Amino acid sequence: MMAAIRAAELAQDVTLFERNPTLGRKLLLSGKGRCNLTNACDLDIFMEKFSGNGQFLRDAFRKFFNHELIRFFEERGLKLKTERQLRVFPVSDSSASVLTVLKRALAENKVRILSDRRVKDVIIDNAAAKGLLFSDGKHFYADKVILATGGVSYSFTGSTGDGLEIARKLNHRIVALRPALAPLVVKQGYPRLLEGLTLKNIRIKLSGEKKEIISPVGELVFTGQGISGPLVFSLSAMIGEWLKRDKGLCVEIDLKPGLSREQLDSRLLREFRLNPKKNLKNTLKTLLPQRLISLSIDILKISPDKKVSHITQPERNAIVNLLKAFRMDIKGLASIEEGMVTAGGISLKDINPRTMESRLVKGLYFAGEIIDVDADTGGFNLQAAFSTGYLAGESAALS
Repeated sequence: MMAAIRAAELAQDVTLFERNPTLGRKLLLSGKGRCNLTNACDLDIFMEKFSGNGQFLRDAFRKFFNHELIRFFEERGLKLKTERQLRVFPVSDSSASVLTVLKRALAENKVRILSDRRVKDVIIDNAAAKGLLFSDGKHFYADKVILATGGVSYSFTGSTGDGLEIARKLNHRIVALRPALAPLVVKQGYPRLLEGLTLKNIRIKLSGEKKEIISPVGELVFTGQGISGPLVFSLSAMIGEWLKRDKGLCVEIDLKPGLSREQLDSRLLREFRLNPKKNLKNTLKTLLPQRLISLSIDILKISPDKKVSHITQPERNAIVNLLKAFRMDIKGLASIEEGMVTAGGISLKDINPRTMESRLVKGLYFAGEIIDVDADTGGFNLQAAFSTGYLAGESAALS
C-alpha cells in the first residue's frame, strides 16, 4: 500500500493487485490488533534491533524513517501515542484506523485496486519486468512491477510465499525461511494448564550447556504448547540458531525480578509470622496469579491446605526457588506458520539497497517481509515494511 501511494504521488498510473478480497488483512492483526506502527528510538538503536542484515535498510530509512511515517499518519488525521519502550500506536488502539488512513490515501491518489487477483508470474522481456501473469491465465502489462507479498507466516491472511516463488523462478537467491518472533515450545505439560495467562513484570533466563542469556523485565504469555509474548519474541531468532548447537536449553521464569532470593525469603517469613493460621494456597495469592497457584503447589508437592506456620525451611526454600526460577525445558520454536515474522527471504545480494530494484531483472522491485530482513518486536518490522515500500514506490516512479 505504501509503495502504491508513493508511486501515485509522483504522478504515475498505479494499479494495486491484492490476492485477498480486501486490503490489509495481516496489518489488522499486528500488535494484537492495535498496530505497533513504528518505534520512536533513534536510527542507531533502531538498526541494532535487526538480526544481522539491518544495514541493508539504511538507505530506505534515510529516505523515509519513523519521523516521516508518524507525520504521514498524523497529517491524515490519525492521532498517535508513544508507549513504553518507545513503541508507537494509534490513540484508537485499533489497526483498523491505520488501514482506513492507507485506504483513503490510495483513493486520494487514484490508485486502482483490484482484489481477488493471485499473481502467478512476472512477465519478462529482454531481462526487464513488463507485467504480470495471473493464476487464471490473464495478463496485465506495466512499465514497473513491485512485489510486496510478505513471508509465509499466518498463511490464512494470504501470506503463502507466492512472491518468493516468483522471485525464485527469476533466479533470485532465497535465504532459507525460518520463524522469527515465534513462540517457544516446551517439553512440560504446564502451558496447557496456563494457556492464555499473561505474566507481566517478569524476567526470563535461557540456559544451555555453555552460556546463558538473561532478558530485561517484560511480559510473556502461555500458549497451549509453551510461551509467547514480547520477551520470548525478542529472543526467538537467537534461540533458533542456539538450538542447532545445544539441545539442552531450558528457560527459567523469574516471577519476582524486583526481589532478591533473600528479600523474597524474608517477605515469606514475615507473611507466615503475621498470618500463621493461613493456609499456603491463600498466602500465595499475594504473590502469584490464581491460575499459577494450583500448578505451583503441585510442583512443590506441598498440601495447599497446610498452615504456613507448619511450612518447613526446606519447603520455604523450594517456594523461593520456584518464584525465582520457574523452569521449563525447551523443545524448540513453534512452526514458521506461527511466527509473527518470517526470517529469510530474497537475498539482499540480489537487491539494490538504494532503490529496492532487483539486480537481476530491470524494473522489478521488492518491499517488505519478502526481503531477507527481520527485527525484534516493537514496531521495527512494520517500519521496515513502510520504508522499503516507500523507497520502492519512489524508485519505480522516478526511473
